Amino acid sequence: MEPPPPLPLGVSLVLLCSAGLTRSLTITSADQSIFEKAQGEKVTLPCTFELSEEDKGPLDIEWVLIPADNQKGEQIIIMYTVDRTYDHYYADMTGRMQFTSLDPKSGDGSLDILNLKAADTGTYQCKVKKAPGVQSKKIQLTVLVKPARTKCSIQGSQEIGKDVTLKCVSQEGSPLLSYDWRRVSGTQNLPATSVLNKNTGELLLKNASREYSGTYNCVASNRVGTDECSVELNVTPPVNTAGIITGAIIGTLLGLFVLSSVIFCFCKKHREKKYEKEVHHDIREDVPPPKSRSSTARSYIGSNRSSLGSMSPSNMEGYTKTPYSQVPSEDFERAPAQNPAFAPSKVAAPNLSRMGAVPVMIPAQSKDGSIV
Repeated sequence: MEPPPPLPLGVSLVLLCSAGLTRSLTITSADQSIFEKAQGEKVTLPCTFELSEEDKGPLDIEWVLIPADNQKGEQIIIMYTVDRTYDHYYADMTGRMQFTSLDPKSGDGSLDILNLKAADTGTYQCKVKKAPGVQSKKIQLTVLVKPARTKCSIQGSQEIGKDVTLKCVSQEGSPLLSYDWRRVSGTQNLPATSVLNKNTGELLLKNASREYSGTYNCVASNRVGTDECSVELNVTPPVNTAGIITGAIIGTLLGLFVLSSVIFCFCKKHREKKYEKEVHHDIREDVPPPKSRSSTARSYIGSNRSSLGSMSPSNMEGYTKTPYSQVPSEDFERAPAQNPAFAPSKVAAPNLSRMGAVPVMIPAQSKDGSIV
């Protein structure tokens, strides 16, 4: 029996290498290495693996964050070793990250990050070690912010024949933002003269007409979400500027007139109150009123009556020397005037009666002193 023909040299080398090939730890995750997620969402960074029989050492699974600046070192995020999980290395993610599997040693070292933030953007690396096997995989995560707080506005005069610009701006949102306008009333088509800039969100309406009036809607979008706003456009005929100016002038004059009237009334009232206050202070309540002439005359006459009741021939001599025809008055009690040339006026009998004086009969006296 003839021996089999010899194999080609290339086939012999392949068989020899296969015979000496040993199976080692491998990472079996999909080849996807770029993830884009919206802020607030959840992401799962995959890291599944298979162990070989030759991997005898302890199993270590480690996730690190590789900074964009090469001058900085790697930041450990979470680690699984000796059947325990350690997740206190990175304070910015504390409470927001965990292994997807409750038992990572079963072959699933994937990482869940909850409530994503824009600051979570970066390059993440999964390292699996079981001596002598060591494998790693890098994943790029980008956290984008959805458009939010989008506002619409109108710039320019909304008059027939004028150019009007509709503006749309999102206060929040990761680039690149794109804006799109559409009409939601009437024909729902943008006017033929409109010019749209999707990067700035401006919609220019040239030579506006009444048909341009209606509701317009703007949609802002990026790779992770959308937001929108609306604005109402009302194109009207030109305004009568002269009439508006005339009305404004008349209104201003009327306002000044009313204001002047109020100020005048206020000042007048203030002066009246001030005058009343001054007059009130001039009256002194603690000074008694002056005695009247009538009261003085009554007092004097009363005293004379009491004296007459006790007359006797022995005391009549004193009365003969008193001028009974004169009745004292308030004028006599006062000090003489500074002007000696001025003589006080006499009070007539009718006036004394009006003042309350009572006539008194005075007995006549003869020359020898006897009473008649």
